[in-house]
Amino acid sequence: MRDLIKLTCGSCGRANYVTTKNKRTMTQKLELKKYCPACRAHHPHKEGKISK
Repeated sequence: MRDLIKLTCGSCGRANYVTTKNKRTMTQKLELKKYCPACRAHHPHKEGKISK
């Protein structure tokens, strides 16, 4: 039911965070404003798939 997703920075494109998401209740792509250690600032992070 819950899928693993990675959150990639919108400005530099690095994958910084890994989290889970329920596909039934949340059908759209997840976007959160989180801290990017590479940019050293808060930027929007978008959802991406983790290859298995």
